[in-house]
Amino acid sequence: MADRLFDFVKGRYDSGPEEILLAAKENGSWREYTVREAWETAISMSIALQEIGIDHVDLQPEAQEKIAILSANRPEWIITDLAVQLCGAVLTPIYPTIAPAELAFVLQDAGVKKLFISGPELYVRYKEVLSDLSHIFCFDPVQGQTDWKSLRSTKTAPEPGLTARILPETLATIIYTSGTTGNPKGVMLSHSNIVSNVTDSMPVFTFAKHGDRALSFLPLNHIFERMVTYIYINAGLSIWYAESMDTIGANLLEVKPMVFCTVPRLLEKVYERIMTKGLELKGIKRALFFWALELGKKFDNAKPTSFWYRLQLALANKLIFSKWREALGGRVKAIVTGSAACQERLIRIFTAARVIIMEGYGLTETSPVITVNHFETEDRRIGTVGPLIEHVEVMLAEDGEILCKGPNIMMGYYKNPEMTAEAMKDGWFHTGDIGQWVDQRFLKITDRKKEIFKTSGGKYVAPQPIENKMRESPYIEQIMVIGSDRKFVSALIVPSMLQVRKHLKDEGKTLPNGDDALIQMPEVQSLIRAQLDKYNVHFNHVEQVKKFSLLAAEWTVNGGELTPSLKVKRKVIEQKYAKLIEAMYD
Repeated sequence: MADRLFDFVKGRYDSGPEEILLAAKENGSWREYTVREAWETAISMSIALQEIGIDHVDLQPEAQEKIAILSANRPEWIITDLAVQLCGAVLTPIYPTIAPAELAFVLQDAGVKKLFISGPELYVRYKEVLSDLSHIFCFDPVQGQTDWKSLRSTKTAPEPGLTARILPETLATIIYTSGTTGNPKGVMLSHSNIVSNVTDSMPVFTFAKHGDRALSFLPLNHIFERMVTYIYINAGLSIWYAESMDTIGANLLEVKPMVFCTVPRLLEKVYERIMTKGLELKGIKRALFFWALELGKKFDNAKPTSFWYRLQLALANKLIFSKWREALGGRVKAIVTGSAACQERLIRIFTAARVIIMEGYGLTETSPVITVNHFETEDRRIGTVGPLIEHVEVMLAEDGEILCKGPNIMMGYYKNPEMTAEAMKDGWFHTGDIGQWVDQRFLKITDRKKEIFKTSGGKYVAPQPIENKMRESPYIEQIMVIGSDRKFVSALIVPSMLQVRKHLKDEGKTLPNGDDALIQMPEVQSLIRAQLDKYNVHFNHVEQVKKFSLLAAEWTVNGGELTPSLKVKRKVIEQKYAKLIEAMYD
């Protein structure tokens, strides 16, 4: 029974020290780390950190040493996490794409003096804001800086009693939420917060088999992937790290995992690639592809289906969907998705293809899981984020806001008691999300409380359902609905350039080279207008998108339009495209 995060790894060490725990590509080949190597390295590092001056006597949040990590996913990340925990310090993970000014704020706010960084690229990018640090440890060599491998002690065991003083309620990590506005907030999570979320989520992972593999590519800086890492460890899985977001397809074929976590945006891109290949098919192969696709769109595990439908679906799985599964490595049983709403259409199609999509819901402040759809069909409902996990309570406020209570709720915001008091009222954490119950047990998220706006006519509009529906169009890559204090609803749209070009090419149109010229074409404007008209019928008159502007550049984290967890920064986009927006209302 684990009380602290590192107890999960200690349990694996005691039961199977020579099992593979972590793996990653090094110099083009997979490098495997056994449980023994990871655990013993972490212990040696923790002792070395104490030897260079970690104060581990006072384990109150303000007194604990804050150690930052700035790196993409790799085995060294998790080993460092363990080492920091074992010496009673607090890991403060930072997104590798963070803006320098934001990084400076986090380092100063948390009082960070020691940093682990991946290598030369990030060091050069952030060098100017790292000058006040006392120690910088590099996973890959950086001239003039300390190699992380040198951070080892000659001692083989930590100070007696130190780990015993690290209690379940001891602060384990401060995670600065990227947010869509303002400075980041430091969310304080204790060992028990995350451990409870691991143990209470374990019943959902009934399909996981000891010794199997998981692929990891969502940032470990986010609590979602980090908490799931400890689920994998507790379930006896080995964790293999993708080389980058661009190599996920190739790494899936190499690793052949049985599970991985993703966000809807990446799942949409997988689907778009499949669709692109389907559109290139000819004759009977093309007909079979779209026949299988239509069958998938009708899939609903909550409703009884006819023998004829089940027979057709079995045939579609043999002829078409089997190739989809092969592209995912051939052994994927489930994909866990969170962070934002996933299109129902995608969930239906992938689940019909025997790749179970387990959509869940939570926040950094809730460690993070509140609800999740299970692998078993009776505990899975498409269009919802699933039932509550064990020991977590949810109550809906009068306005529909989701309030949460349980052992997973954060300790508070670091050095910000006012904001903590605002979020925590009468023992309930206020999520800021609006929801409703389906069949009294499945939670459905309908919008963000702060994102609902009122038109100048006094009508309330929830943008997320409109955006989610519009993104079902194969020609709409990204969309942001606008209309606060305006006469009508409009939208900024980034088209799916590949699909648009394919459509125009099939119609025999001559295409320009650049995307800027492409979006100006009357045919493209008409195509997107037709898509909006198609989906507008699902909404009342006030909610329908009346005007739109097309953008050639995709919104990205590096561009500043998306948070690292791929949420849209609405105010940033509104400011960036203010002239375009005003033009729609002139």
